[in-house]
Amino acid sequence: MEISPPSSPSHATGVQGGVRWLLRAEGLALLAIAAGAYANWGTLGWGWFAALFLLPDLAFVGYAAGPRVGALCYNATHATVGAGALLAFALFQHHPLCLSLALIWLAHIGFDRALGYGLKYAQGFALTHLGRIGRTQP
Repeated sequence: MEISPPSSPSHATGVQGGVRWLLRAEGLALLAIAAGAYANWGTLGWGWFAALFLLPDLAFVGYAAGPRVGALCYNATHATVGAGALLAFALFQHHPLCLSLALIWLAHIGFDRALGYGLKYAQGFALTHLGRIGRTQP
C-alpha cells in the first residue's frame, strides 16, 4: 500500500492549516472511540492493551530494507482498512479476541494520527500525508 507524493510543489509538504488540524482531531476521536469501546468490550484487560498498543510500530523494521519497503510496511499497519477489516470480522464472527485486537490497533492508529504521524511516502519516513514530520534541514 504505497502512496505517491503529491505532484504539485505547493502540496509537497502534505495538508496544511485547518485541514491538517481536522485530520489530527479525527485521529484523536478515533483513539477516544476505540479506547472507549475497548473499556466496554475489550476482553484482554488494560495490561494487554498497553503491551500491544505499540505493536504496529514493529513495521519500522521495514525501513532497514529502504524507504520504499519501509513505507509499504508502515502503511500496511497504519491504514485503517486492516484494523477495520479485523473489526468487521470480529463483529460478524462474534470473536472477542479479534475485537480486542482490532480496537487496540485502531487506538494506535488514532494516536499516531493525532500526533501528526500520517501514512508514509516512499521518498522517506518524514514525508507523510499529514505533512512533513521532524525537523526540516536548512
